[in-house]
Amino acid sequence: MLSADVGLDLGTASVIIYVRGRGIVLQEPSVVAIDEERQQVLAIGQAARDMLGRTPGPIAAIRPLRNGVVAHYQVTELMLRYFLRKALGGWHLSRPRLVACVPSAVTDVERRAVAEACRQAGAREVHLISEPMAAAIGAGLDVEEPVGNMVVDVGGGTTDVAVISLGSEVVADSVRVAGDSMDEAVVRHLKRQHNLVIGERSAEDLKIELGTVDPEGAVDVPPREVRGRDAVTGLPRTQQVEAEEIRAALMEPAMSIVDAVRRVLERTPPELAADIYERGVVMTGGGALLRGLDRLLSQQTGLPVQLADDPITCVARGTGKVLDLLQRNRRVATTPAQRVV
Repeated sequence: MLSADVGLDLGTASVIIYVRGRGIVLQEPSVVAIDEERQQVLAIGQAARDMLGRTPGPIAAIRPLRNGVVAHYQVTELMLRYFLRKALGGWHLSRPRLVACVPSAVTDVERRAVAEACRQAGAREVHLISEPMAAAIGAGLDVEEPVGNMVVDVGGGTTDVAVISLGSEVVADSVRVAGDSMDEAVVRHLKRQHNLVIGERSAEDLKIELGTVDPEGAVDVPPREVRGRDAVTGLPRTQQVEAEEIRAALMEPAMSIVDAVRRVLERTPPELAADIYERGVVMTGGGALLRGLDRLLSQQTGLPVQLADDPITCVARGTGKVLDLLQRNRRVATTPAQRVV
C-alpha cells in the first residue's frame, strides 16, 4: 500500500506540514473554532483564525497548543487529523510515518501527549525531535560534525536556544517568551499608555508594521492608526501609534530572549564556545523576523548573528531532512540535552 512520510512543525501559532517527495504542502494557523453548546467544531486553521475576537458567546476560537505543547488534547487531535487529511488528500492509502518537533524543555508527560495526539490523528509511527535541532538541520547546519553550532529558534509560544555538536544538543534552554509575548507586550502598552484595548490580531499587525528592537532606533515609518475599545468609556475609538513606542514595548520580551542566549553561552564548554565565536549564531522561526532582533542579539553578546533563509519554515524543512535519513538520524531525534537551570 502507498504510504507517506510526514514532517510536522507543531507550533503555537501555526502548523506546517512537510511531505517527503513533495516538500511543504500546508501552512495554517493552529486555531480551532468550537461551538461549546453543541460540542461541534465549526472551523480549523485560517477560517478559525479569522474568528479570533469576533465570536458570539457560545462559540470560542481557541489555540489548542500553548507554549509549544498540547493544552487541549482532544482539540489538538481533531486539528491534526484535519490538517493531515488536507495535506495528504487521497495521495496515500495507509497511515503515515511522522516526525514531529517539540520544544527543548518539554517534560516526558508533554512529549507523550504530543506523540499520542499524532497517533490518534492517524500516524502509524511517531518520532519526536527538538525544535532547535530541527531548525538547525533545516537551516543547513552540519549538526553531526564535532564543532559547535548555536541556533536560536523564536517561535510563537517559545524561544529555544541550543548549542549542537556531534548530532546532539550539548546545552539547551527554552523560554516561554516569543512572538505571542511580543503581541501581549503591545496590548499592555496601548492599554497602559492610551487606555486603548485591542485584540491580538491588531497587536500582531502593529508589531509587523511598526515593530523593531534595533539598537540604532525605531524604523522610519509614519504613525499608524489603530482601532480598539476605550478602556474608560467602553466606546470604540482610534489612536495614532508611533513606531518608537512599539519599540519600547517590544524591548522587554526581546531582552528576555537575549538573557536566554547568555545563559546557554555561560554553560557552553570552552571549545564549543570558541567555535560559536567563529561561526556565529543562526536565528530561525517567525519571531526572528522582528526588525533588529539579530542586531540586538549581536550587540549584546558580541557574536556574529545571521538570519536563516526562510526562517519560518526551517523547522518543517528540518523534519523533512530527518525523514530522508530517518535511520541515521533517529539518535538525533531522541537524545536529551543538558538543561540550563
